Amino acid sequence: MDKIRVIIADDHAVVREGTRRLLEQEPDLEVVGEAADGQEAVALATRLKPGVAIMDIAMPRLDGIEATRQIKALCPSITILALTAYDDDQFIFSLLEAGAAGYLLKSVRGHELVEAVREVHAGESVLHPSVARKVLNRFAGSSKPRKQEPVDILSDREMEVLKLASRGLSNQEIANQLSLSTRTVQGHLGHIFNKLEVGSRTEAVVHALKEGWITLDEAH
Repeated sequence: MDKIRVIIADDHAVVREGTRRLLEQEPDLEVVGEAADGQEAVALATRLKPGVAIMDIAMPRLDGIEATRQIKALCPSITILALTAYDDDQFIFSLLEAGAAGYLLKSVRGHELVEAVREVHAGESVLHPSVARKVLNRFAGSSKPRKQEPVDILSDREMEVLKLASRGLSNQEIANQLSLSTRTVQGHLGHIFNKLEVGSRTEAVVHALKEGWITLDEAH
């Protein structure tokens, strides 16, 4: 089984060590590098090309938001999971706009972080439900005149899957709703990510909201 390769970016050595120990107890996870600041994180991510980068926000030289933006520009396939002490709306929106797939507060339990790494790597969204609602409201309000219609990029079935994903349904729930297998749903999500050049359902939903492809009513 291929392990999920992870890097950890945090300016506190004790946080990096604790996170590394936690993740390396899992047979399917492997920590391949650590960064003490945002610049190191970008250099490490582009060199090692991990599956997941766990990113703090407040770091010297380059903060986690700018580091996320640079990593996603250089290596769009790397999934960013924010692990931070900040739950301020503006930080969350900025991180998601920069391309993060999800965010967790440092108060989470160990097993929740482990599960979150697996989920973002599989393209699932890791957002607290109350934050997910704020995110929908925020990005739906910022939609711009359409440059492209969704039909020019996504198939009808892919749009159906994306709309259900925007309502927070899991792959299994989407499969049940559309009478498909979960493998088929994963396949559709993979195609959506490739076509939109994103790495997670969070990024895909934010993109669709900003383009005006999905309305808030559809995302409820």
